[in-house]
Amino acid sequence: MKLRQHQPWEIAISQSTIPEHAGQIYVDGAIACPGFYTFNQGDTLESIVLAAGVSPDADWNRVKLYIPRTGEVRQAQKVNINLAEAWLISALPGIGLETAQAIVDYRNQHGPFHRVEDLLRVRGIGKTTLNRIRGLVTLEE
Repeated sequence: MKLRQHQPWEIAISQSTIPEHAGQIYVDGAIACPGFYTFNQGDTLESIVLAAGVSPDADWNRVKLYIPRTGEVRQAQKVNINLAEAWLISALPGIGLETAQAIVDYRNQHGPFHRVEDLLRVRGIGKTTLNRIRGLVTLEE
């Protein structure tokens, strides 16, 4: 399949001073590795999106950008434990890389999780951890 080539695009934000701090941007959608990416002064949206790995079927005509207001809290993106890789699962509170890999291994051996409570069968997941991540995971396929 031939990838469509797109011309670089530029987004100009009018400001009297350019922020000199790093931040994070969440990249999702038709992306190989969705998640938070750090950006620094001089980085472009294009370089961050390309670092996340654009899927061949990505619709470049419908790119969304959302910039929250200072102090604004948005609902957290849920992690699909039936599809996510260990590195993404390890971003959940109380889940380290070892436990995240145990979740992936359990899923590979026993098939997809049917209920969030099924995580209790995974080595390293107890009731406290389950309650901490319950609202941050999904089982959708």
